[in-house]
Amino acid sequence: MNRKYIAPVVLFVIALFAVLFALLRNYSFRVFDPKGLIARDEKDLIVHAVLLMLIVVVPVFILAFTIAWRYRAGNTNATYTPNWENSPMEELVWWAVPLEIILVLGALTWSSTQQLDPYQPLNTPGAPLTIQVVALDWKWLFLYPSLGIASVNELALPVNRPVEFDITADAPMNSFWIPQLGGQIYAMTGMVNELHLVADQTGAYEGSSANYSGDGFAQMKFMANVTSESDFDAWVASVKQTPQTLSLSVYQALRDPGTTTPLVYASVEKNLYNAIIMQFMSPSDTMSDSMSGDMSH
Repeated sequence: MNRKYIAPVVLFVIALFAVLFALLRNYSFRVFDPKGLIARDEKDLIVHAVLLMLIVVVPVFILAFTIAWRYRAGNTNATYTPNWENSPMEELVWWAVPLEIILVLGALTWSSTQQLDPYQPLNTPGAPLTIQVVALDWKWLFLYPSLGIASVNELALPVNRPVEFDITADAPMNSFWIPQLGGQIYAMTGMVNELHLVADQTGAYEGSSANYSGDGFAQMKFMANVTSESDFDAWVASVKQTPQTLSLSVYQALRDPGTTTPLVYASVEKNLYNAIIMQFMSPSDTMSDSMSGDMSH
């Protein structure tokens, strides 16, 4: 590299890092601020994987700049060896080191895949709370079958209590994600995916769709409000005092494309969640027909 280009390149790199720092210094990386068991394990997995890969990436960048500097046009002391074809030591380094990293990453991925299986119930105390999730255009519907209530774009969770999410869609495919509590999982029509999470700190954590699904995708967000058990019970009691009921006709209007502010329903029509799933099983089925039977997914 010609010496007159060194200073501009260095200044450009410094300016680039300064701009990135200015843009990101106030940004909150929610994935790296976990508030639950699963999110914490996933953060550790990301950090360990990145550190392992940096064992290769960092030396490559150092060697790239070192070689460019050493073999620049103005350095007459660099050894010129055009016929140098092989070096056993170099071959050993750049084959053995990546191979060992791949083996370690493979073992880490295998063990983490088993440990963080979203279908696997959590080994934490307390009876799990089941929440049925429906992705709509462009909103989230949450049904609490054991409590007989429902909410839209508002999710309430008790702290330190495991939660089993049963996730489906009545719209284009979406992806349910609360970054500070755990990884995303897809919501698909006619299917139910499970996700087990637990929050160990109270607070309000933003959830969203991680899969583009149309014009209103950017507003397809909700708040996961994690409270104490007593505050959660108080929220449930307040919801049951509201006049709104999630009947079939109300749901039919709710499923129409559009965004909405948070809503709550004091009661839910029987078999609504099963009907949402079963309507895609046969072209001749209707939601009313599905609700007339006593089915379970």
